Amino acid sequence: MQTLNPKGWKPSKGYSNGIAATGRTIFVAGQIGWNGQEQFETDDFAGQVRLALQNIVAVLAEGGAKPDHITRMTWYVTNKKEYLAAARDIGKAYRDVIGKHYPAMTLVQVADLLEDRAKVEIEATAVVPA
Repeated sequence: MQTLNPKGWKPSKGYSNGIAATGRTIFVAGQIGWNGQEQFETDDFAGQVRLALQNIVAVLAEGGAKPDHITRMTWYVTNKKEYLAAARDIGKAYRDVIGKHYPAMTLVQVADLLEDRAKVEIEATAVVPA
């Protein structure tokens, strides 16, 4: 896997501008901040991020992948201000679950998510080396 950050660009923080990888691709559907029994354990924004990330790791493990195989993530949040206010706790949750691996990422604020209590939904793509 190769991180792609063009020379002369300001270094990105918490994500990569691009990733090049070769291998078996795993696509993880959007995961929200509930447990494997589809029950919410918290309405805390960072708490839901932690659970969504743990769900991604569980799906990856089922496919023989690890967090450092993630090449791309798309985050959908219902409230940008709440996301920014929880940034420190979100960063801690991310590092606790994913580690210090920062794939290409996009964050989008959306009007709503399908589950009423969901504050964040994260989808991921991973490439497991051949």
